Parts: sequence; structure tokens; C-alpha cells
Amino acid sequence: MTEDTADLPNPNDTTETLRHAIGERYLTYALSTIMNRALPDARDGLKPVHRRILYAMRELRLASNGGFRKSAKISGDVMGNYHPHGDAAIYDAMARLAQDFNVRYPLVDGQGNFGNIDGDNPAAARYTEARMTAAAEALMEGLAENAVDFRPNYDGTLDEPVVFPAAFPNLLANGSSGIAVGMATNIPPHNLHELIDACLHLIKSPNAADDTLMQYIPGPDFPTGGVIVEKPASIAETYRTGRGSIRLRARYEVEDLGRGQWQVVVTEIPYQVPKSRLIEKLAEIVNTKKVPLLADVRDESADDVRIVLEPRAKTVDPEVMMGMLFRNSDLEIRFSVNLNVLIDGLTPKVCSVKEVLRAFLDHRRDVLLRRSQFRLEKIDHRLEVLEGFIIAFLNLDRVIDIIRYDDDPKRALMAEDWARTHVRATNEKDYVSPLRDGTDPEVSLSEVQAEAILNMRLRSLRRLEELELIAERDALMEERAGIEDLLDDESLQWKRIAEQLRETRKQFGKDSPGGARRTTFAEAGEVADVPLEAMIAREPITVVCSQMGWIRAMTGHVPLDRDLKFKDGDGPRFAFHAETTDKLLVFASNGRFYTLQASTLPGGRGMGEPLRLMVDLPNEAQIVDILIHRPGGRLIVASSEGDGFVVPEDDVIAQTRAGKQVLNVKDGTARVVRRVAGDHVAVVSENGRFLVFALEDLPEMGRGKGVRLQKYRKVIGRQGTLELDGGLGDVTTFDWATGLSWTMGGGKTRTETDLTDWKAARGGVGKRAPHGFPKSNRFE
Repeated sequence: MTEDTADLPNPNDTTETLRHAIGERYLTYALSTIMNRALPDARDGLKPVHRRILYAMRELRLASNGGFRKSAKISGDVMGNYHPHGDAAIYDAMARLAQDFNVRYPLVDGQGNFGNIDGDNPAAARYTEARMTAAAEALMEGLAENAVDFRPNYDGTLDEPVVFPAAFPNLLANGSSGIAVGMATNIPPHNLHELIDACLHLIKSPNAADDTLMQYIPGPDFPTGGVIVEKPASIAETYRTGRGSIRLRARYEVEDLGRGQWQVVVTEIPYQVPKSRLIEKLAEIVNTKKVPLLADVRDESADDVRIVLEPRAKTVDPEVMMGMLFRNSDLEIRFSVNLNVLIDGLTPKVCSVKEVLRAFLDHRRDVLLRRSQFRLEKIDHRLEVLEGFIIAFLNLDRVIDIIRYDDDPKRALMAEDWARTHVRATNEKDYVSPLRDGTDPEVSLSEVQAEAILNMRLRSLRRLEELELIAERDALMEERAGIEDLLDDESLQWKRIAEQLRETRKQFGKDSPGGARRTTFAEAGEVADVPLEAMIAREPITVVCSQMGWIRAMTGHVPLDRDLKFKDGDGPRFAFHAETTDKLLVFASNGRFYTLQASTLPGGRGMGEPLRLMVDLPNEAQIVDILIHRPGGRLIVASSEGDGFVVPEDDVIAQTRAGKQVLNVKDGTARVVRRVAGDHVAVVSENGRFLVFALEDLPEMGRGKGVRLQKYRKVIGRQGTLELDGGLGDVTTFDWATGLSWTMGGGKTRTETDLTDWKAARGGVGKRAPHGFPKSNRFE
């Protein structure tokens, strides 16, 4: 290449925009994920990995009544022959097919540790063994009879089925879940007996309404049981649209312990909820007293589920306690339904239950036609062979002579004219070949017939064998006529499909082991909202919070000046008497209110716990004050810049750990919160300026910056920036007629009844504080 042509584009190169290149390749990846990984096929309900696992087990001859093989061998064959992905992913998929708490009708029979309902993982593949179940064999029944198409595997050395024949609607029977690119699927399992009943109804009435199918399929049937409390109308809408959710609760019973004592025993937990995680959540509820009616939780499970819930008192209503637990734990879940499946293995679509069943039935009809055609071809081949055998028996001497003396017996047999003897009468009946149309008088043997005669055993050359051949021929002719009638008559096809479904229902239906419905239905009784105070024993406590924010609740009303232990470098800051039924309002310097339930505070035997662990209080924010909530009261809040307002106390209650923003602060911090008790407001600044104005001058707000309470001069600071000359020191309210009191040095209290000299308009600078006012500039 010369220097002149070095910069010229290569004519073999193609160019395209980056947007087009990325879009085309991402679309290819998305379609591959949707079709070959995440979404199940509506016909057999399987994803490619599950289909390949079962097919590999079939190739290994791991029948349901045979022996087991190591899971490592199975996953290795799947990976090497059909699914070139990680063996861990393959083994996990196979293990799930063996878990009876995940799959309603397991397709793999596992031997060893395949995980448990606690959420523990299966043992390594080298330790476990597996084989197919009868349900898996039913899905593959007909694979050897050309029932479905096959395609080359990933390297073209083997063939694998595109889909299974599927003797039952596995998609709805076992459910499925997956996440693709831009779409997902989540299908609950159902009862197989009910599904087949619905299929039989669809065969009888192809235009049946979606709501009619609800008579046969009232709802999902989860392998872990439980109680569905969703309304039938909501389930019907979910089944009609393919999207929705279903409320599922744990099953429980109340055990009488005598003498008025009782306990609740949970025997079935919701689907796909790990029992260990559920126990941890319930234990957390006990520790945090989120449901005060619950005193303790124990796991007494063995092979079955037995979770014991102890009430705090025997007077507790079990229904109320369980209602609160349903709201606050995974004892009740919402199972999201998304019937997004591949129609004909190609098109993703959100289907109704009727559409899914219709796709299954249409697939069964295709399977029936293909198996019938396959059988017809086998019968024709056998009839051809039988005709040759019968010709040989009718001309046995001539056949033996040809075989014995001819150099090429096969060609000689095919060249011989067997017409005369072929149509002669036998002792049973006159025989005319079904392969002759009566126009050609010459009867010769085909290559297939000649080969079969040459391979015939000498021991078969007896009179009884001839009779058996004639009987077999007649039976095959009768079967052939029946198959031809079946292929020509659609009604006969659906009748045969219905018969096959009834046989499957008999094998896996409600009367078979594990076939009865496990999930029942009930109405969700609405539990009335009981005030938390009504469920907590009302007892006196003393709340103590240290300077570093460690809070605790001591039993009883202890003296507030009592010496208490604190961590090194820490000391007392807040201490007040309260009751266990009280709510505590924590006001922070960021202007947010946080709410604590007094009954949930840690006990007073230790140092307590950091308040920041109980609420989401930022590290840079400080605790301004802690108040006992008084319903119907009002609070005055103010910032260090002298802005504030009045807020209803009920409006500052926070429902979450994050608290509730009330006072907006920008440059300063929240400084004061006081309960309103009077008709006037007194404000004092950090530099001793005192101001009094009427409370009615302050607005009542739910949130905001507020209005100016007191004005502060701006001066040039040491850094050359404008700063406030002081700032807000404290705020309080009082009755004008009674006057304002404060504590002086030595513990004496002074009451100033005439504050006319300090009364001015809101937002003024104020005057020097009255004589004897504390130098701390705090109303104490």
C-alpha cells in the first residue's frame, strides 16, 4: 500500500451509524434473552434450560421407576450436549424442579439435600442424585413418535426437541417466573385436576367465557398451601387480563393450652417465603414491639411447618393479633401475576388463562395428528412386510428354492411374479393385498419385503406363524382404518384428546398422592384499627437521653435528679417522666420531627441505645428537644435566624423512620420547640435583647420557614463576611394577665407581671432583658 492510498477506506469495509449498530445488536440480544432464556413456552410450560435437563435425563434413561444418577453427571451432560452455560446455573434449575415447596408437580425426583423451605441451598451436585418423575415422563410421552419438531443442538452434533408433547398444561400446573429484557413473567401454580376439567370444558365449548372457567379454576394452588383471601371478582379479572395480584396468607390454628392460655400455630406459610427469613422478621417485630400483642415466636418445625406465636396476654384477641401480623410481616404476601408467555415458541404475549389453555389444546391436537400420521406410516410399513411374509408362506417351497440356489436371492425374489399364488384362497379367507389396486395382474415383492423375507428366522416357518401373520394383518388394517377416520374427522380428534386428558387426570388428579388441592379460599376479615395505646399496658417510665443521644426508659417514675450511669465522656441531657403508652416527639436541628413509641424504648438496666439507630437522624443533625405528644396541642418552632411559626402537634407525627420535615432551615438551624400555653410570645436573643408580642401575630402552619420573630443586626465578622449579631436564644409563651416567670440564680423564681416596656410589634429588635433575667438567655 502506497502513501497515497493509505488513508483511503477499504472497499470491503461496511459503515453504519453507531446508533443503528448498537440498536440492532441490542435487539438481537433482547430477542435471544426472551426466547431462549427467560420466558416459558405456552405449549409445554418450560424454558429451554428445563427442557434440555429433562431431555438429557431421558437420554440417560433415568426413568421414574429406574435408578438414580449423580446430579453432576446430569448437569455435565446437559452442559456438554445441549446447554453451553455454567454448570451451577444448570444444577440450580434442576434442583428447583425437584423442590416440592417450589414446584406443585415436581419433574425431578431428587435424592439427597436439594434445599429446604428455610431457604437453604442444595448440596453440591457431586453429593446428590436424581431421576425423572412420572409427571416429567408424561410431558415427553410421544417424543419417539415424531410428535414434535427437533432441531440441531448448539454445535450441530445432536438433535433436541423444540418443544415437548406435554400430556398436561404444565405452564399453569407448575407456574413459572423469569425476567427478560423489557418484560418479565410470573405465573402461579394451579391444581392439575382443575386445569384438565377446564380443558375438557373448552373442548366441549370452544367459545366458553373467561368467567365460566372460574367454575373449574377458582384460583392458584400453591405447593406450600396457605389461604387465598383475594376476592373472586379480582381473581377473575386477573385471569381475564393476564395481569394482577393475589393475596395469600399463612394458615394458622389456635391451640388451647388450658386455664385460658392459648397460642397460635402457623402450619403453612405463603409461597416462596423462606421460613428462616420469616422467623427473623417475626423476631424483629417482637424485639421492636411493632406488634405489642405478640410476646414471643418459636420455630418448632421438623418435616412440617410449625411456627408458634405466643400472645402477650391471654385476653388478647387472636384474630386481632394475626391481623396485625398479616399487615407487618410476610405471613401475608401479594403474589403478582403476569401471564407473559411465548405463543408457538416465538411471540411473547400477555395471555388470559383461556388463551393459555387454548394454546395447550391446539398443541395437543398437533401432537395427536403427528403421532397418528407417524403410526400410520409404521402400519403401512408393517403391512408391506406382512404381505411379503404371507406371500412367502403361500409359496414357501419356491422361496426356499430361490434362497438356496440363486446367487442373488434378493433380486430373484423381487423379480419373481407371485400373482397366481398370491390371490389363491387360504383356509381362513381370500386375501387381496391392500397395496394392489386390481389393475396390475403382476404381483412382485418390494425391496423391503424381500429384505424382510431374507432376514426371517427358520423357526418362523411353521403353520402357526402364518395364522398369526394373518391375524396381525387384519388387526393392523382395522387400526389403519380407525386412524384414517381420526385424521379426517376433527370431532374424533377432540374426543381422543379428551380421553387422553382423562387418563392424565386419573394419574395425577385429586385422588392421586399429592393431587388434592392444598391452597384454600377465605374472606379477608377486616381487623379494626385498634389504637396502639389500647394494646399496651399503661405503666410509668422515666425517659433518659444522654448528651451523645443514647436513650433508655427506666421502669417507674424515678427522681429526675438521681445520679445515673453513662458512658465515658457522656452525661445527662434530657430526663422526664412518661408512660409506656406515650408517643415521644424528637425535634432535631434540621427542622424534622421524629416519632418514637415509648413502649419500644430499650430498658433502663444498660446504657440504652443510640437514638440514631431508631430513626434516620443524620450525623450532622443534633437533638433540640424531646417532648411527650399531647393530642390536640400546639407547638411553636423557631430557627436560629429568628424565624418561626405555630404548628398543630398532631401534624408533626411521623409515620416513618425518616421523620417529617416541619421547619425549613437554610443557613441556620432549628433552635427551639415549645408547647404553646398562653396568649403572648416572649423572645430573647443570644445578646440579651428581649421582645414580647401577641401570639395571634404568629401564623399557624404545617410546614415552612415561618415569619420573623425578632430582628438581628448584621455585622462584619472576623472572616470579612456578614454575620448576625447574636441570634435566637429562646422562645416561650405565657398569659399576659399572669405574667412571665423565670428561674434566677440560687433556684429562686421571679415573675414579671408588667412587660409593657418590652411589648412591641413582631419582628422588632427588642430591649435589654428585665432585671434578674438569666445570663444564659434561656427561659428556665
